[in-house]
Amino acid sequence: MINLKILCSGTPTPSEIRWGSAYALQIGNEWFMFDCGPAATYKLTKAGISPLDVTNLFFTHHHSDHDADYACFLLMRFDQSIGKEKILNVYGPPPTEQLTKRLVGEEIGAYWHDYIARTNHPLSLWAYQDRGGELPREIPHINSNDIEPGFVLNGENWKISCKRVEHVQPYLDSLAYRVDMKNQSIVFSGDTRPCEALVNISANADALVMECARLDREMKGNATAQSESSALDAGKVAKEANVKNLILTHQVHYLDEYKDEVINEVKSNFKGNIIWADELMTIKI
Repeated sequence: MINLKILCSGTPTPSEIRWGSAYALQIGNEWFMFDCGPAATYKLTKAGISPLDVTNLFFTHHHSDHDADYACFLLMRFDQSIGKEKILNVYGPPPTEQLTKRLVGEEIGAYWHDYIARTNHPLSLWAYQDRGGELPREIPHINSNDIEPGFVLNGENWKISCKRVEHVQPYLDSLAYRVDMKNQSIVFSGDTRPCEALVNISANADALVMECARLDREMKGNATAQSESSALDAGKVAKEANVKNLILTHQVHYLDEYKDEVINEVKSNFKGNIIWADELMTIKI
């Protein structure tokens, strides 16, 4: 069964309803996270998932609404550790490695001082031992990787691959991810306009988590159509890819007011099951 937690389902514009992008997918006994937008760590905790439960983090691209909470996630995972957790693996297009180093890299990291304080001061060492850790407290290793389209990694009964999609190149590269499990598959589009690569990677998927930024009429004649997907586009991609369930996300902050119109626009092409993503929603398929 696909067990998906919607953490962040919006855009760079904050609202009380939605903000940024982040999703947690359960695979076996582990949680895999896709993107880490604003307040993602807080919402992860509200969803009942500890940062320590996340062993693999994947970035679709590095706009701030997809990675602004990365520092918080890394620091909370370190702060709550007992030194026995699995190493965190992080994957994404460039500059994933550079961003990780600039946040927590030795000497140069913006938060390197936090690592030093918490691995040396008696207060932090006491808290670490009180949680069950054993001294000495080590600085964590993060396996951060810049990746290219293709195979990413696999495990028992699952495989993750990615394709390059079209968003704001050449300034930032963007990837869509496909997770194939034993009997099911789910795709995360990231931010993209409709493109052949997205249709191909989504082919016959059980679920597609798809950007649905605006109504089609809002995107005609302006730059958004060159970089994003409208409700009409989302329906077209889902139809061409023959997906079973279409999960609409990345809505602009006011689009909830037009939910019925959005759904009808999607339905003009896609006849499968449509799910309107709300933050902290659990989706089981």
